[in-house]
Amino acid sequence: MTEKILTILEKNARIRTDDLANILGEDSYMVRQEVERLESEKVICGYHTLINWDKVGQEKADAFIEVKVAPQRGVGFDQVAERIWQYPEVSSIFLVSGNCDFIVLLQGKSMREIAMFVSEKLATIDGVLSTMTQFILKKYKQDGFVVENPRKDEREAIS
Repeated sequence: MTEKILTILEKNARIRTDDLANILGEDSYMVRQEVERLESEKVICGYHTLINWDKVGQEKADAFIEVKVAPQRGVGFDQVAERIWQYPEVSSIFLVSGNCDFIVLLQGKSMREIAMFVSEKLATIDGVLSTMTQFILKKYKQDGFVVENPRKDEREAIS
């Protein structure tokens, strides 16, 4: 039952407990108890609403920052990661394989604000060796949802 609950909630966090119980063929009270257990054990870490800010005219900027670090003796990457995630601008941080150590997702009011964060805060953290910023120019699909449908090509075919 746990995996089914998580799969459904991952796609629709607003689903009512009674509806979730009906889908699963389970008792509503049992489903509610299971969701509360999953929340208390931090299996469910939070609920998220995906908003297309472009549709309401709200200027926002997002960027992926590749970060190379020197791991600290005895604590590896964890200490540097904790320093980074403390900033409210950081929406996500991932330890990754490849050309960098961390991918940091930042959100700001503008590209300039993100650039200032990287140069004044992120790059100055002890252990950070280098950063590379990639600004998100347009979102097509995020968290499994299509955000922006590309326009259909209305040109006439010539044969």
